[in-house]
Amino acid sequence: MRDQTRLQLVVFALVAASFTNVYLTQPVLPVLQQEFAASTLQVSFTVAAVILGIALSNLPFGVLADRLPIQPIILAGGVAVALGGLICAFTHNLWILIAARFLQGLFIPALTTCIAAYLAKTLPAERLNVVMGAYVSATVVGGLGGRLLGGWIHPPLHWRYAFGSAALLILITTFVALKQLPKPPPSDGVIRDQPRFLSLLRRWELVRIYLAAAGGFFIFSSVFNYLPFRLAAPPFTFSTELITLLYLVYVMGIFMGPVSGRISNRIGSGNTLIGGTLLLGTSVLLTLLPSIGAIILGLLGLCAGFFAVHAAAVGSLNRRLTGGQGRANALYVLFYYIGGWIGITSSGFAYTQWGWQGVILICLLLLIPPFMAGLGERRDAHR
Repeated sequence: MRDQTRLQLVVFALVAASFTNVYLTQPVLPVLQQEFAASTLQVSFTVAAVILGIALSNLPFGVLADRLPIQPIILAGGVAVALGGLICAFTHNLWILIAARFLQGLFIPALTTCIAAYLAKTLPAERLNVVMGAYVSATVVGGLGGRLLGGWIHPPLHWRYAFGSAALLILITTFVALKQLPKPPPSDGVIRDQPRFLSLLRRWELVRIYLAAAGGFFIFSSVFNYLPFRLAAPPFTFSTELITLLYLVYVMGIFMGPVSGRISNRIGSGNTLIGGTLLLGTSVLLTLLPSIGAIILGLLGLCAGFFAVHAAAVGSLNRRLTGGQGRANALYVLFYYIGGWIGITSSGFAYTQWGWQGVILICLLLLIPPFMAGLGERRDAHR
């Protein structure tokens, strides 16, 4: 039990440190807009580039996770992510900053997707739901930590220090993981049993989970990426520090990760997906109201609904697998981040053309995939 708890803590720390790097610039996008004399869409690429990099590199890392030990993958990922962060800290060119963010995105799956596959291969099935929920909670802690580093802990005009702090953190957790992670049981060498990506994509019960992940993260990324612009404008006109403070609602996901795993065990993944999707839709509509109380309530519900969907989907996916965990989890994260990247990009155009109402409208349309996945999971559970 002690070894298993230590494993969870090491994985939690590494995944949280990895996700700290993803959203560092999100709360200071208006600051970057002024500092680099750039457009809203251009500075949003400092987040979208990371997500695109993650999406593109997931499949290769999924293959590596099925073939190689976890330790060399983690070492390469940790060093590359830290290097990209240091470039961001020193550059005064927006496009170099975006390129370095893309580099970070390319190597973050070495620390996240590969760890998910490692857990799926290492842990017994009865604990997988709860542990995957804890993994999701680590992504929450990292996402919140990055936002606080970028826009609150370090003053907004010194956002560069946030990249230095995040680089140091990822190096520390990487070397701790290298020392503490146990080696998995010896492989039997039967590579032919590993499913190919196309064979996984032919399984509709997996594809609908992937689409649920894409739809959920589309909504989540869109709302949180353009929230600073909405709150910086009338009738709110909030400061960067106050806007960043609202990201504390993100802590809801810390509890929802493991709780959703237990809820899924109790009521089923299908019902958890449906309930989380309905909560997502209601919460998104609340953010339309010109009231900070309604927006806070909407953001709390958004986090609870999204992480319920995310944790239920991850658990459901891995319970269906008998092999190829690296590839299957890589596909999940690929769909997840492509959904986020499309969400940030398309919502940028929507916000420019139609304001916050345009963002919310396309988010409501993307409720369909997780809701349909929930119906499918519930139907299969009753067969």
